[in-house]
Amino acid sequence: MQKSCFLSVVVPMYNEEEVIEVTYRRLKAVLDQLGETYEIVFVNDGSRDRTADIVRRLCAADRSVKLVEFSRNFGHQIAVTAGMDHSGGRTVVLIDADLQDPPELIADMVARWREGYDVVYGKRIERKGESWFKKLTASMFYRLLRSMTSVNIPVDTGDFRLMDRKVCDALTSMRERSRFIRGMVSWAGFKQTSVDYVREERFAGETKYPLRKMIRLSLDAMTSFSTKPLKIASVLGFVLSAVGFVYLFVVLYQHFFTESTTQGWTSLIAISLLFHGITLSLLGVLGEYIGRTYEEAKGRPLYLVAEAINFSEEAEASRLPGHRDAEKIGVGTLI
Repeated sequence: MQKSCFLSVVVPMYNEEEVIEVTYRRLKAVLDQLGETYEIVFVNDGSRDRTADIVRRLCAADRSVKLVEFSRNFGHQIAVTAGMDHSGGRTVVLIDADLQDPPELIADMVARWREGYDVVYGKRIERKGESWFKKLTASMFYRLLRSMTSVNIPVDTGDFRLMDRKVCDALTSMRERSRFIRGMVSWAGFKQTSVDYVREERFAGETKYPLRKMIRLSLDAMTSFSTKPLKIASVLGFVLSAVGFVYLFVVLYQHFFTESTTQGWTSLIAISLLFHGITLSLLGVLGEYIGRTYEEAKGRPLYLVAEAINFSEEAEASRLPGHRDAEKIGVGTLI
């Protein structure tokens, strides 16, 4: 990948028309103060509002602004990946468009990078505007994930981070579909540190990570970085089988040697529901892993690009090793 600038800022977007211009202005103010060359790579993840039109106007007025337009919605983590694929900076910053993560922190991240760190991630010491339920479930998720995997994923962090080019290249070489970027960064290693900040409320609009998507992201994280759920399923299945086998002897003993055989359906139904429920849960765990294996085996591109603005042909040709292999490894086709 040829370096076209010092810093690339990757901004995934989905229905962000209310905030995107303010995000651009705040980013530009911070980046101009750095005194280095930069680019802002907006990735439109199938927005249904005026988000793409607004960014097209920004691209026309400012050549440092670039747009990657998806053919449809592919998901936040895929949008982040596309931004990294299309970035050309010596350093790369990932930041959401909602301004909960302050662009002003980028200067501190660059300073830590100059000290020799390859990854500088933002660590939330306070989360404003979030319900107690969201904070509780987020805390439980990070700590459960840490206990379930050997990869040390820092708690209370998101995708907001600065990465050296070699780290970004390592991530773009991983074409797995069920992506959990912050886990992949931790797995890659390199020298990492954090900067603390207070996470603000959304500037405008509504969250793009409701409970359903948070659960899906949690499942992606668990299945991508741990096989412990499969091991737990195996142990639990063995224990339940042993309990059932022992209970079979109890039932046979009562039937042949005593007169106290339990009448009625209560105990039978209770045990049946318990065992069947656990069995279905274990099959669900297996199904999650099998489903992900099936998705990977199809080998489809991670995303398709309908339009790319302000990218030079030379930059696109060197975007990933082997331009002719771009479609094969899942980068998508530029129009």
